[in-house]
Amino acid sequence: MSPNSTAPRPPRRDGLRAVLFPLLCAVALLTATAVPAAGAPPAPPPSAGQSATVVQTDHGRVRGVSHGSYATFVGIPYAAPPTGPLRWREPAPAAAWQGVRDATQPAPRCVQMPAPGASAVVGSEDCLYLNVTAPTRNPAGKKRPVLVWMHGGAFLGGSGADYSAERLAVRGDTVVVTVNYRLGVFGYFGHPGLGSAPPFGLTDQQAALRWVQENAKGFGGDPRNVTLFGESAGALSICAHLTSPTAAGLFQRAVLQSGSCLTSFPPGALGPGTPAYEPFAAEADVQTAGAEAARQLGCTTGGGDEVLACLRGQGTDRLATAQLMQSFNRPAFGNALLPVAPGQALASGRFHRLPVILGTNHDEMRMFVGLSLAAFPIRTEDDYRARLVDAFGSAAPAVEAQYPAEDHPTPALAWAAALTDRSFTCTTLAAGRAIAVRAPGLPLFGYEFSDPDAPVLAGLPADPGFPYGAAHGFEMPFLFSSLPTEHPLTGAQLALSDRMVDYWTGFARTGNPNAAGAPFWPLLHASSSLPRAVQSLAPGPGGVHAVDAYSAHHCSFWDRMPR
Repeated sequence: MSPNSTAPRPPRRDGLRAVLFPLLCAVALLTATAVPAAGAPPAPPPSAGQSATVVQTDHGRVRGVSHGSYATFVGIPYAAPPTGPLRWREPAPAAAWQGVRDATQPAPRCVQMPAPGASAVVGSEDCLYLNVTAPTRNPAGKKRPVLVWMHGGAFLGGSGADYSAERLAVRGDTVVVTVNYRLGVFGYFGHPGLGSAPPFGLTDQQAALRWVQENAKGFGGDPRNVTLFGESAGALSICAHLTSPTAAGLFQRAVLQSGSCLTSFPPGALGPGTPAYEPFAAEADVQTAGAEAARQLGCTTGGGDEVLACLRGQGTDRLATAQLMQSFNRPAFGNALLPVAPGQALASGRFHRLPVILGTNHDEMRMFVGLSLAAFPIRTEDDYRARLVDAFGSAAPAVEAQYPAEDHPTPALAWAAALTDRSFTCTTLAAGRAIAVRAPGLPLFGYEFSDPDAPVLAGLPADPGFPYGAAHGFEMPFLFSSLPTEHPLTGAQLALSDRMVDYWTGFARTGNPNAAGAPFWPLLHASSSLPRAVQSLAPGPGGVHAVDAYSAHHCSFWDRMPR
């Protein structure tokens, strides 16, 4: 950057993120509802077939909407707005209110990674709100399991309001909470002046869990039976909480979808020349990036307090740039919330002992590869080999021997298969093995969502020669009804949706997904002498059954490869 330039430009960790990450955030997950900006007009009265319903929380009463068999309460504050002097601080308590607060309209989403070419800020810093969906039938004294959802989006995008949870609430007889948390530079910024501050987005999530402890009962939920579940960055968040001392007692079970404590990408996974990606960063590295960002923003005068005051005085639009957002989308370890990297904590046994489900989709990386094909096509075997060399260097021939192009319909699909196994399936099974080794007897279950014809998430580029299969995020329309897809679920897929809802909510209820009449879901074992069985989830007769994903995805090979 020239000395005369005024545009802030912190160090770039890679050249492709500026192109791909906005797209990845848009897809994981695509917004299903229009979210009003701060200061939206009051909600209209309930429509025909709906009625108002009021619940007392620890900060005041909230009025939601009854939809017959379930009620929704949206936009409930669980912490004070993290604005002004509260920017880059742990969440402060929300203010109490008098009267009845309207909880019928979604609150603003947290400031998001901007779309390519966009100039307007998407979202608001005043965003620490959550949403509750609960059955309306509430027998006296009944306490339902509580499911708390952490959305995905690369720690750069998404919102709790994108997920309509009535299937889980009504069919599963549970209370479901979906959460907003700070993203990008607002959630994962570090600076020497902040010291070893915890990742603010993760402190938000723990504040939401404390809100659940105080308020679940009012919605018919059991605060002593809380299951934390999430996908992609949401699953990575749960991994963090599993290993976080400050999360002790805040939840009793966990479901990690398409993300684990060992998830990582090799070099070139997101395009030629991109570096390896680890989802968690050392505190010192985040502080170094923050100091450089402060310099680029002109906040260099005085000591740490003065620099932070200058940074907190910057407008939202000055911080919510693609470069700054994508420079701070990795939670830092080396602080009270995450003393060490979650993968290291898992390997050394420093994690909470509680029942866990963890799983992946059969074709995870097809979404990422599909997004990049227009910019970086893989048309020939030579293209494929070049990508293998970029990712695996001298080990590329060994990888190609495991994934020869002729064994796949196209070289691009061979590339996606290798990346799926390396980055998702085998790292997830390795994380499960680490849990099982350190906590033998702990209820531990694995799954693989395997529908080859899962509805494609709306907005993904169409390519007849590149079917998405069971790609990253494609299981979520089977759990949530609001996610836009290219076509609705078929009858067989709706039946699979029912089965998945039953498994997820049964696990939330008892710590075991198995129930009478359902295909048996075996425990995931650590020993190589036992089947590494995960539950395959696919529609149709026999679609739900145990499979040896370890063998099917070449995990013995990847276990020998350095990560």
